Amino acid sequence: MKRMVLWCVVVLSGMNVVAQQQTAGAPDKNPVTSTIKQFVNRQKPNVIGAAELMPADKYSYKPTEQQMTFGHLIEHIAKSNYFLCEQIGGNKPSQQDVKDSDGKDKLVAALKASFDFCAAALDSTDDGKLADQVTMFGGRKAPKVAAMIALTVDFADHYAAEAMYLRLNNLTPPSAQRKQ
Repeated sequence: MKRMVLWCVVVLSGMNVVAQQQTAGAPDKNPVTSTIKQFVNRQKPNVIGAAELMPADKYSYKPTEQQMTFGHLIEHIAKSNYFLCEQIGGNKPSQQDVKDSDGKDKLVAALKASFDFCAAALDSTDDGKLADQVTMFGGRKAPKVAAMIALTVDFADHYAAEAMYLRLNNLTPPSAQRKQ
């Protein structure tokens, strides 16, 4: 019995050492790309969740005459994702053309598809390609990393706008909802 207990302790200790080594592991060979992927994965549920939370009849809502409708905001986010992730991954999206007047279902579907496109684009690149030249908004040339940074900055801006529209309609944005 003592032998069995000793054997279990040795095996479990060895498994713990292996697990710690795997966790520490080798340094990430693509820390920038990996960080961008993590950021996108953290923002995706908030951005999509906000689009799903807004009632369909509020997609035509805009706080002031100068601001865009909520539907236009969702269209803009999807198209921005497609554009930036095309620059990141180098592939043309097979997106369906959406308009802010297409309604909630089609706009949310396009938004989800744009996140899937971005995930594939990020999976197809690595830090060795960060200096590759891409075409940004307005036709200006920039390194690929600029498109990656713009993507993350856009999520902060776009989600803040979505959250404001939701709150103005007495809805709590996904990131502010208490987790059960």
